[in-house]
Amino acid sequence: MTHPFGATFQVPAELDDLMGGSLVASKEVYRVALLIPLCGAAGIWAPSCISSAQVAVAELNNGDGIRGRRVQLVMIDAALEASQPIEDVINELIESQLIDAIVGMHISAVRQRLSKVVRQRIPYIYTPLYEGGENTPGLFAIGETPDKQLGPAIQLIQERYEPKSWALIGNDYVWPRSSHLFAKRILRDLSARIALECYLPFGQLDMEPVISAIKHSEAEAVLLSLVGQDAVIFNRAFGQNGLHTKAVRLSCSIEENSLLACGAANLERLFVVSSYFGALKTDANLAFKEKYYGLHGEHAPVLNALGQSTYEGMHYLAGLVWDYSESWRQMNSRNNQAVSHRSGRKSNQEHRSDDTPMYLARADGLQFYIEKDLKT
Repeated sequence: MTHPFGATFQVPAELDDLMGGSLVASKEVYRVALLIPLCGAAGIWAPSCISSAQVAVAELNNGDGIRGRRVQLVMIDAALEASQPIEDVINELIESQLIDAIVGMHISAVRQRLSKVVRQRIPYIYTPLYEGGENTPGLFAIGETPDKQLGPAIQLIQERYEPKSWALIGNDYVWPRSSHLFAKRILRDLSARIALECYLPFGQLDMEPVISAIKHSEAEAVLLSLVGQDAVIFNRAFGQNGLHTKAVRLSCSIEENSLLACGAANLERLFVVSSYFGALKTDANLAFKEKYYGLHGEHAPVLNALGQSTYEGMHYLAGLVWDYSESWRQMNSRNNQAVSHRSGRKSNQEHRSDDTPMYLARADGLQFYIEKDLKT
């Protein structure tokens, strides 16, 4: 199917197509495993992430693909709740030479497991915000880290609202715990105390115990590091209990899908810090939005930071294997080599951690209002 800006729309292949033998290795096709949570707490992100990656594929295939080969996506469920262990699936696909690269938009716990399996055999681009510190050769984490994202936002919230104490609420895995460790150092330097620190299992349906704990802690600010649907359920309970009148909320991971699911009445005094929002009026984002809605139409899944990351991740992969075809296996996320690629969050087409934009936005009804560019 051909769309207005000249690109060809392709539906991603599914894992069963590979495992069942209907797709075979081909020197003419560059097959990318798109690892997205399709179920569980993080499944709410999937439509935006898939749709954004498809835009990158259309752009690449409208040119020379990746190193002269047509690009094809293969959808693989990377949720913790997925029925098949992701390590076994990926190892079998690599061993069978059925995939050429990985673009992953999933939680850090999955990345840590996969990093022990991929072992430089194929490029692995990890796209979302994460806790930092990834230095596995052949694995490239391109998302925001707490030092660039969380530090400036906490300081601004502290200056504006002067909360004496904070509650730190997150899911029980590496990203929330590492982010909160960083936050505690910042808050200590700002003379704010930690009133509550709590980590919840994925899929927590009853938020009343943690809401009650926040009430009793008398925290005046909440750093919220819950994922996907868990954050939605928390924010609904937070708003329904009127806690927005007592505490301001800050999150690094709530995006436009979650905003819609929370409901406008439950979003007062909720702030999010990110390098990308669909509402950005930058030249880079306006160009990305034109291509996105040109491909998918006006009723496409909402644009957000996690979706944009898969678009950027696909282009980063293409730039990496073009610029560093022989040396990428020895490189990692901490290398300072520039990789030329397209992005929806910045006009500079080279990836360097020090040029990543950062914005603080406030929930305004069911949309984000960009309050401040934290890099200016």
